[in-house]
Amino acid sequence: MAASASSRGFTAPIGATVEVFPTSPNGFVEFRRKKRSSIGGFFSIQCCCSDSVMPIRGGSGSGNGVDKGDDGRLDSKKITANYMRTQASSPMPFASPQSRFVSKPEKFFSRCTPRNSGPKSRDSPPKRDTGIANEKDWGISMLNDSVNETGVNEDGSTWYRESGEDLGDNGYRCRWTRMGGQSSDGTLEWKETWWEKSDWTGYKELGVEKSGKNVEGDAWWETWREVLHQDEWSNLARIERSAQKQAKSGTENAGWYENWWEKYDAKGWTEKGAHKYGRLNEQSWWEKWGEHYDGRGSVLKWTDKWAETELGTKWGDKWEEKFFAGIGSRQGETWHVSPVGDRWSRTWGEEHFGNGKVHKYGKSTTGESWDIVVDEGTYYEAEPHYGWADVVGDSSQLLSIQPRDRPPGVFPSMDFGPSLPPEV
Repeated sequence: MAASASSRGFTAPIGATVEVFPTSPNGFVEFRRKKRSSIGGFFSIQCCCSDSVMPIRGGSGSGNGVDKGDDGRLDSKKITANYMRTQASSPMPFASPQSRFVSKPEKFFSRCTPRNSGPKSRDSPPKRDTGIANEKDWGISMLNDSVNETGVNEDGSTWYRESGEDLGDNGYRCRWTRMGGQSSDGTLEWKETWWEKSDWTGYKELGVEKSGKNVEGDAWWETWREVLHQDEWSNLARIERSAQKQAKSGTENAGWYENWWEKYDAKGWTEKGAHKYGRLNEQSWWEKWGEHYDGRGSVLKWTDKWAETELGTKWGDKWEEKFFAGIGSRQGETWHVSPVGDRWSRTWGEEHFGNGKVHKYGKSTTGESWDIVVDEGTYYEAEPHYGWADVVGDSSQLLSIQPRDRPPGVFPSMDFGPSLPPEV
């Protein structure tokens, strides 16, 4: 999510190994939650034994809200000119592991894209756990004229660049630019497509798709998209952003995939989440997490992570929190399964009553348990750290997309579809 994204620092990145302390009687790996450094949680693998102290889950910082006085109608000019920019403290940078698949930009650039001979290669693979980039990080520059160019460089490498415009019903227009290149023997290759879409309903979309491969056989693919549209039931303006990334090694059984999304509306409703998967030879891991803010103070957050080896060892951790007006709950479970099927688990929970009292309880399969009420403050994020005002400020290129002129007397066709309105 660019500089303010939510990152969940998943288990073991490609190229890492998971070590279990030999002194652990149950040999389990616990994912322990650390203090949050941005809008989302930051996690790392820790190894511990079953007689460790009772798990205490910490809170997280809050962001700033949105202007509740704006009716949120879809007007990109008004959005651009009048939004109130939230002044939030600078978030800490991600602990983002570098991609295992190292590209050869200097080699590829010299072979496929000599200066002034065609589009420049951007063949570097995506990096893990970097969320959704802002539009300015992509450097999208649409060509105004239709172009269809190809070329051959001195070393035999080739390149191409083309652009055009597609038109459709209801004022639909898609402007696009495609470019790419490859080495003479085809072992190095890259492709990239940019587009912007609009229609008479106010819909606007900006997107990128890129892919590539290198001489080692590593391959990658990435797509990014942001959309402005009017919610069909509330009539509020909504901005949605998403990114999908994947990479695969050409020399070993290793690869990863990530799907990130964010949704915002002009009254503070926000939804964010990610699904991730990775594999390195005999180890595989997964992670899913989500955040939901209703814009009126209610918040739901959850995370579910697990991993396994080909020998049959499995372990994982999950937690969930729900809060509104200082009252809510947290609960979770850490678990481990051995290759022979022996299972260990520890469950825990917290009830926050909003009066300075917190009920904490839990148990494990080894017999430990606790059930106490303590004097403790309640701390949680009631509003997203990166919200509507921030995403509007970072979406100037999306908002500036110009739709086709609409003839007098012609009105856009609104298709609400068969879906039901969201629950209140």
